[in-house]
Amino acid sequence: MDREEQPTRAWVFHPELTSDRGRRDPAPALEEAVSLASALPHLEVVGADVVRLPTPHPGKLFGKGKLQELGAKLDSAEVDLVFIDGPVSPVQQRNLEKEWNVKILDRTGLILEIFSDRARTREGVLQVEMAALTYQRTRLVRAWTHLERQRGGLGFVGGPGETQIEADRRAIDDHLNRLRKQLSKVVKTRELHRAARAKVPYPIVALVGYTNAGKSTLFNRMTGANVLAKDMLFATLDPTMRQIELPSVGNQAAQGGGRKVILSDTVGFISDLPTQLVAAFRATLEEVLAADLILHVRDISHASSDEQAHDVELIMSQLGVSEETPQLEIWNKIDLLDDEAQEARRREAERNDQVLAISALTGEGFDDLVQTIDAILDAPRKTETLSLAFSDGRKRAWLFDKGIVEAEEPGEDGWQVTVTWTDRQAADYAAL
Repeated sequence: MDREEQPTRAWVFHPELTSDRGRRDPAPALEEAVSLASALPHLEVVGADVVRLPTPHPGKLFGKGKLQELGAKLDSAEVDLVFIDGPVSPVQQRNLEKEWNVKILDRTGLILEIFSDRARTREGVLQVEMAALTYQRTRLVRAWTHLERQRGGLGFVGGPGETQIEADRRAIDDHLNRLRKQLSKVVKTRELHRAARAKVPYPIVALVGYTNAGKSTLFNRMTGANVLAKDMLFATLDPTMRQIELPSVGNQAAQGGGRKVILSDTVGFISDLPTQLVAAFRATLEEVLAADLILHVRDISHASSDEQAHDVELIMSQLGVSEETPQLEIWNKIDLLDDEAQEARRREAERNDQVLAISALTGEGFDDLVQTIDAILDAPRKTETLSLAFSDGRKRAWLFDKGIVEAEEPGEDGWQVTVTWTDRQAADYAAL
């Protein structure tokens, strides 16, 4: 096999800032960093280390002695790429690449690489490209003096004109504008699909959670679909939606047939998710904003399960998920715990109405999950008539978007709108 066909040899460093009292346990953090690097098919992780740092060096991240020590290790292992699990400034990246003669990727750069490799739909590809360009725009650093080769003014008396860096930034900005226009068309198509679903207003149940928490496995079990489910970070990126029928026992069953709902599987979250990606994937994650019920799937067997749950809640808050939206915490992968820990988690879950302990792989707790979802969605509804002025177009559009309008009569001063809604929808409307 030629050297060019061999995988890129990579080494992972997780900088542990000893001055940060709120830092996480470095062992699971390094394990996650290695999993991130391994998620790219062309990378071969040949080593990984936690590097303790009192404070990051502004120019090269590591001190002189540590630089030489790590460099010798990289030389002996014939490493081509170093993944630093944390933020690396453009200057630090350039200096480290010169010092070690390897390619440097920070956490944001690697996650963008993974997303770029996994995106399949047109929307996903556009979103990743926008995020990557936004990231690259901040990495343009002056490496050669000849970049200021363009001059302004007349003859030789003018000062430096547009530098190459400025020209590159302008080219990136132009490309970003083109991508935004293309993405807006895709978003409009998604809005049309959402409007079509609103005409047949099935409740939306969204699966969210830390990457590799088992969302896709649970989605497959609930829908009979064949979404890729692997022990790999970010195994699935593009959202998948399926209609399923629950064995309803409440009002819906009395009307005949089970309750039909739309189940949505979304991209997994991760700590320090690049802000560029949160912004770029906002359109995709709008399904979570519109959800009637959110299932927060947790890998309860993971050593950092509580920290992962906090990261997910933080990102959902950044996305603007309403606190009024019902949420159910799913403690998944309980089968990976030992017998004593399993029993303790089950008892803990039984004491909390908002928590269920399950195994999406074995099916344990699945029936309870389906019944709980149905019970939450079986919230009582009431019919009311609202008076809206003609200037209340935003409120009127919200009511129609939710698919809760039963009738509408125009009057001299506005509309008389009859709606059938839950108490939560009424509260959301009052907050508009």
